[in-house]
Amino acid sequence: MFNDYRSYWVVLLLALASWGIVQLTEEKEKTVFLAQKNSVDYFSFDYRKKEMDENGRIKSLLVAREMKHYKDDGTIHLTQPVMTLYNQEGIPPWIIESESAVVEADGDNLLLQGKTVISRAAAKGKKSIKIITSELKVHLPTSYAETRKWSQIISPPDKTTGTGMKVIFKAPVKLTLLSRVKGRYEVH
Repeated sequence: MFNDYRSYWVVLLLALASWGIVQLTEEKEKTVFLAQKNSVDYFSFDYRKKEMDENGRIKSLLVAREMKHYKDDGTIHLTQPVMTLYNQEGIPPWIIESESAVVEADGDNLLLQGKTVISRAAAKGKKSIKIITSELKVHLPTSYAETRKWSQIISPPDKTTGTGMKVIFKAPVKLTLLSRVKGRYEVH
């Protein structure tokens, strides 16, 4: 009786094997399609972008070890970015460094991810400032930044910490810690 149905069993096994191969091929095609949907359309190593003001003076400089532009959502992903925001004459620039960043498609908004360090050197009549935080959102046209994360402001010999922060980098500079604020100040 088994010999009578042997050709049917062979056909059934071949059909199951064919079906399995088709399923594997379809899964592979879906994976390839998804990868292409939000894929990198251009990239750069040792990326540099300068922005000038209306008078031709440098306004900002963005450098990164690596830059990738994603065509699906228009975002730019940066590795080890360093953003320099230049001030008026005689005031040192703000330097903002982080582990990684995402520039939104509009080019105006930057999300600095991981540990972020903001610094400005001392100048005549101005103390040096160093800010340590993370997950900092920067609106480039207004030189405004904010985070909900823990932040530390160091302006030797003073230190202030808190959760959540808002910063305006343009003169007059304004640093605001939002909650759980603690400070250590030396009075001369």
